[in-house]
Amino acid sequence: MTEPERVAAGPFDDEPAGSVRLDQVPEGVVLAVAGALDLSLAPKVQRTVERAARLRPALLVIDLTEVTFLASAGMAELVRANRQLGGQVPVRVVATGRLVLRPLELTRLTDELTIHPTLADALAAG
Repeated sequence: MTEPERVAAGPFDDEPAGSVRLDQVPEGVVLAVAGALDLSLAPKVQRTVERAARLRPALLVIDLTEVTFLASAGMAELVRANRQLGGQVPVRVVATGRLVLRPLELTRLTDELTIHPTLADALAAG
């Protein structure tokens, strides 16, 4: 049996699937997202934020440094995390470059979210 020929469906078709990783650091926890933060990855981000909340960290940093595409579903998860945890745990977002920072600026989410240019800045901010 032969395998079906793969046909590219769009500009992001050859990109690897996204990933979400949760790392504990002395300052709190870092949720590192890589790949396209879209409808397919957003539920994993939500589950990982919930897992992070159960750890009761002093700080949650959502690092979008390795994100290649930020869709509305991804932005919704950032807002959800900020609203869910923001009262008890400071939530900071690491975002730079036009692919990630520009959509946040256009939707004025930079007014609601605490954005930092680097992970080190987000961890060090008081």
